[in-house]
This record gives sequence, C-alpha cells and structure tokens, in this order.
Amino acid sequence: MKTKLFLTALITSIFSLNAQQAVDLSMGVDYEKEIFYDFSTNNSQTFTASNWEIAFLRNSMMNMAIRINDGIGIQVFEASNDSNHWSTIGDPVTNISNWTELFNSDTSWIDGAFQQGSATYGWGEYAGPPNHEVYGTVIFVLKYQDEDNDDSNNIYRKLFIEEYLGGYTFKYATWDDDNETWSADITETVVNTSNPNNIFNYYNFTTEAEVVAEPAATEWDLKFTQFTTDYPSDGTTIKYVVTGALQNPNVTIAENVEVNGTGDPNDQTYLEEISTVGYDWKSFDMSTFSYSVEPDLYYYVKDAENNVYRLHFTSFEGGSTGNLSFNAEDVTSQMSTTTFDNGDSFGFYPNPAKNEIELLY
Repeated sequence: MKTKLFLTALITSIFSLNAQQAVDLSMGVDYEKEIFYDFSTNNSQTFTASNWEIAFLRNSMMNMAIRINDGIGIQVFEASNDSNHWSTIGDPVTNISNWTELFNSDTSWIDGAFQQGSATYGWGEYAGPPNHEVYGTVIFVLKYQDEDNDDSNNIYRKLFIEEYLGGYTFKYATWDDDNETWSADITETVVNTSNPNNIFNYYNFTTEAEVVAEPAATEWDLKFTQFTTDYPSDGTTIKYVVTGALQNPNVTIAENVEVNGTGDPNDQTYLEEISTVGYDWKSFDMSTFSYSVEPDLYYYVKDAENNVYRLHFTSFEGGSTGNLSFNAEDVTSQMSTTTFDNGDSFGFYPNPAKNEIELLY
C-alpha cells in the first residue's frame, strides 16, 4: 500500500505556468515620472518625479532616514555643524564652494544624503532617555540647478532638521538674491503616522506641503527613477545621475549572465543592495545615438512572499520618450523540489532560505 504524506496547515499547492509577460512602461519625456512596478500583479503605479523634494523614512519609531530628490537636480551641502550659525549662514552663491556636498546612498534606502553629515546621526545627535529623540546640529543648504544650467537662476534653501521623535520637525528658508537675504523661516512637522502603509513620507518645499509619492510597500517591487551613483570615468568614478531601477527593501535580487534565460533560480546569489538592477542593463551607442540593452543579462527578483520572477529587459528609448520594455516570468515553481517513489512531489523554497520557507506538495 502506498504511503501517503499528509502535511497540514503548512502545505501550499501550487499550479503555475511559466509564461513570459511582456511589460511596457513609460517614464515620460525627460523622465518626468517615477514608476513603481509589482511583479505578482503585473501592475504599475506612476507619480510625478518633481512632486517631492525630500523623503522621510516613516516605517519605524527607532529608525530614521532622510533622502533628497537628486533625480530632479537638487544637491545637498553641509554648511555648518553648529546650529547657532542658522542666522549667520551667508550668501550661498559665493559660499557654496566651501561647503561639503552630500549624496544619497544607492545601496541602502536608510542611508540618505542627510545621514552623510558630520553629526553622529548625520544631521543630529541622540538625546538619550526618556524620550530617545534625536536633535539637530547640522545646517544644510539645498541647491536647485536651473533647467538651462544658468547659475544665476539657481534656487537655494537652507534647511535644519530640528528633531526626530515619532516624526521629523524641520525649518527652512529660501535665499532672496535680489535683496541678498534669507526669507522668513518656515517650520513643519511630518509625522510617522501619515500614510501608514508606505515606507517614506514626502515633502515639497516649493508648495510648502506634504505629498504622497509612492504606493503601499506591499504594492511594488521595483521603482524606475533617476538616482545618483558612482559612475565609471577615466579609471575612477564620479557622482552622476543615472536612470534605472531601485528595489523595494523587502525584495532581494540576483543578477546573472545567461543565454536565453536558461539559468537556475536556485543557483543565484540574492542581494539586498537596492541598486542590484540599477542602470547598467543598458548602454548608449554614440554611433546611432540610441540605447541598446544587454541581451544576456537576466535578473531574478524575489519578492516579500518569496515568489521569484525572471526579469529581462528588451528595450530602452532614453529621455526622448522614457519608454522601456522587459519580459517577466514567474519561475517560483522551479525552486527546489523532490519527487518520491509514489510520484508525489515535495519541496520548499527559497533555497537557500533566510528567515522562512514555503512548503510545496
């Protein structure tokens, strides 16, 4: 008599076809849009890239991170590490060459430009119990590059993060070049309880308002956007704004060179670095003035539910349209399984496992 294997509660029955899904997205002319894409639903959500200027991590009372929207040409400088200098920060046009420029990390969401400042926490210091707040000590200046690269038309704002305690309290002012003075201070608080399903809250200094610039954390795997990276140049690297994809912090991705997508999703190294896909799946051909994609470059995207998708880019048109295309294939069923003598199959994924496994029967 055949021995039957009964698995209760933990067993997941999976029936899937590994059909490729062709996906067409558009970031718009000059990459005016940011796109959030979810593999499990084949759904994309679009936000205007210029709607936000600063992002505040909101998914933890104990963790904090502040990022600048470098994709729309905003630079961050540390002007002083003494909060008492707020009222004496001088003309940014003449002083900016003496200040230190700071950049977002392209490997971790929680390493924003403001975490790169000279204070213990980048922008501030820990106050200790009982409230455990972080108070600001560093004064920053933001430079908004003129669209026509005319330095006389650049916009400058000074910014001071006053406190983090269940949210971020900050003040800012704008440089008036005609009168050679700063505007009156504006003070705001962005609380963590806003948009509870999102990873970041966002603020627009120009409109003096909070904005929503991302979907719920469970509704996206990749964000197509512009970001600063260390770009190869003459044997070294320079900070340069590129266009590509950053991954959700709950997603891991493996990169693999293979022919016709014949790789094994089990035999991959899945990485947490948010720019694992990044920008270099494409290159610009100076002879044709057009982009080409790497034909043998594939990615394996493991989402928060440990489903795995094979990603292969097929086209990229650049800033003239912002159009891009890729194929996506659910390869979860290819994760490790074992067949018994009686014909039953049993296995688990992911393999190797990190924190949890899913059983298949």
